[in-house]
Amino acid sequence: MSKEEAKLGLKIKNIGQKPYAEALTIQHEVHKEVLEGSTDTLILCEHPHVYTFGKSANKNNLLISPEFLTNIHAEVHKTERGGDITYHGPGQLVGYPIINLRKHGIGVKKYVETLERSIIQTLANFNIEAYQLEGLTGIWVGKVGAPKRKIGAIGIRVCNGISMHGFALNVRTDLSYFDHIVPCGISDKGVTSIYQEIGEGSVSDFSTAFVNSFKNEWHKTLSS
Repeated sequence: MSKEEAKLGLKIKNIGQKPYAEALTIQHEVHKEVLEGSTDTLILCEHPHVYTFGKSANKNNLLISPEFLTNIHAEVHKTERGGDITYHGPGQLVGYPIINLRKHGIGVKKYVETLERSIIQTLANFNIEAYQLEGLTGIWVGKVGAPKRKIGAIGIRVCNGISMHGFALNVRTDLSYFDHIVPCGISDKGVTSIYQEIGEGSVSDFSTAFVNSFKNEWHKTLSS
């Protein structure tokens, strides 16, 4: 852990591309460590093609058969996070902050707002104007009068006062995989990626930018 990470009390753990089940095991291991007093940790990764159901998901929002799932090399997992169904895959930055919110006296709403601001600021650094839509989770783009497109999803869980799961930001994601679901249960809006919006960008670039934005926003949250 760097001196900066130690000062902020946040460790960055980049685990690369990991199957969803393996990454979930790592989440649980880190959660246990944080519960026992270890440093808050931000896990960053990518996943092979996988659809995940949240606790409130409608199973009918997966629109394809098990045979088709096999053909497109995708898995399906039920999870303990909030929200409906979403897709994770190569070219998508996934972040799992494992943070002791109870120790810091930070409520769930304030924590989620910190995540949202961090993603929006990250995108602003690359001249992408993103925002929240009232009544809908996640991060959206689209100018006034234009169709709204989801570029980032958020789904968390808090267990014993410590956060799990987190966010997914489409960087160079193959958006065709979203055609096989009703993303987050929202049928009247599209999805997009950073590459589709500006024609450039890598997961590595946005990983670095997000870490910087999250450190800044988390410091503000702790100081407020």
